[in-house]
Amino acid sequence: MNKLRVLVSVADKEGIVEFCRAVEPRVGEYIASGGTGAVLRGAGLPVTSIEDLGAHAEMLDGRVKTLQPQIHGGILARRDAAHLAELEANNMRAIDVVVVNLYPFERTVARGHVTPEEAIEQIDIGGVALLRAAAKNHEHVTVVSDPADYPRVAAGILEGGVDASLRRSLAVGAFRRTTAYDRAIAGWLAGDGPGTDTGLPRNLDLHLELLQECRYGENPHQAGGYYGRPGMDLPFVQLHGKAMSFNNWQDLDAAWQSAGSFSEPAISIVKHGNPCGLATAPILHNAWAQALASDPVSAFGGIVASNCTMDLETAERIGSLFVEVVVAPDWDPNALERLRRKRNVRLLQARPGLLSDWQVATAVGGYLVQEGDHSLDDLNPVHWDCATVRQPTAGQLASLGFAWQAARFVKSNAIVLAAGTATVGIGAGQMSRLDSVWLACRKAGDRSHGSVLASDAFFPFPDGLEAAAAAGVSAIVQPGGSLRDNQVVKAADDLGLVMMMTGRRHFLH
Repeated sequence: MNKLRVLVSVADKEGIVEFCRAVEPRVGEYIASGGTGAVLRGAGLPVTSIEDLGAHAEMLDGRVKTLQPQIHGGILARRDAAHLAELEANNMRAIDVVVVNLYPFERTVARGHVTPEEAIEQIDIGGVALLRAAAKNHEHVTVVSDPADYPRVAAGILEGGVDASLRRSLAVGAFRRTTAYDRAIAGWLAGDGPGTDTGLPRNLDLHLELLQECRYGENPHQAGGYYGRPGMDLPFVQLHGKAMSFNNWQDLDAAWQSAGSFSEPAISIVKHGNPCGLATAPILHNAWAQALASDPVSAFGGIVASNCTMDLETAERIGSLFVEVVVAPDWDPNALERLRRKRNVRLLQARPGLLSDWQVATAVGGYLVQEGDHSLDDLNPVHWDCATVRQPTAGQLASLGFAWQAARFVKSNAIVLAAGTATVGIGAGQMSRLDSVWLACRKAGDRSHGSVLASDAFFPFPDGLEAAAAAGVSAIVQPGGSLRDNQVVKAADDLGLVMMMTGRRHFLH
């Protein structure tokens, strides 16, 4: 059986030595570019360098290395008499296996704060050409573009040769990889290019790959998965627990964003897409205690997010309650060990830079796209207007600022009651704003006395204010903008309330 000639040129070198060692009994020659060759030689494998084939040595800081007739001729030749004779006449030999993965362009630009020069140097040219050439000639050549394919390719080689079906599947994977790679480059280059007058991109690339299968979708009879741009990592590293479900991911998004919007230590507890408790405090375990007190019944089985390092004392307190997920940007080792005792809880560590530029949803066979609600202009109470005769105290204003920020993460119609910097009652997802006020006040109970209220959108009638005042709410913040603003302001004055207007709403459906 003829020995194989294998070309290896990989940016991601993880697993490449193990692969080459596994197939060595069937290999007559490894051909490798500079960096890959050094790794293989360091592992004791015999390697032929590009220049040893009679090709030109690497040049232009490595920009030109595999772009050589000796390489591409060996890959693209059909195994018929005419092509093989032409190879021999030009002192070339056929190449049977091409193992290539590309410079990490997507990962480089995803880091943010990357200079154009850095990004451009991560645009792979030779690697893409090798993949396309090998995939085109897949009838005769095995192309490996994904390290995840090493085991099945190695098994095929050792069993006597990779069969036609697998070679075709690998070729499809290679073309998909180069397509995604070119899309990423084009998208990055177009990032500062012309869009619509409102800033929406004229073309939005939704080419995504499956990063993790969920245990199931919203219900057990539905399949579900987490998709991301090719080459990106999952936004969270899972440190403990079973696989994430579809619903876990949705709730995690709400918990992480709401906790992460505050600069002070914050805890958010989310259930079914809405915070049921959110609080900030100088000490993290106090934030946990106040968030839990907001709605301890709903917190059972919730998703918990911290915006700072998870410490042991907070972990001890969380450990006394059944929760599905706990996420933090970092973990004290003792806190991690404490919560690892809970078999079913999923423990995650967030990667940096998790905000999405665009929000995408399906709708009637198409897609709806909008900017993320990342504007901070109206979050500072100094930019608000007081619409009532009664002015807020410093304490009320601080609490209103917290409540207003929290309301951004509650699904409409959103009503948030807060005392200090902790929620005490939340009304979400109701068909009328009045119902949300009733629900928030019912959740708060006696804690509504002296609390403040934030509403994500305007009050269309005075009835919501009247219900809040009857429950003991002392101050309200809302965007304003109703045709009946004058009636609503008069009602606030008649009820002795403070009412601030922000001028901007924060619907979240």
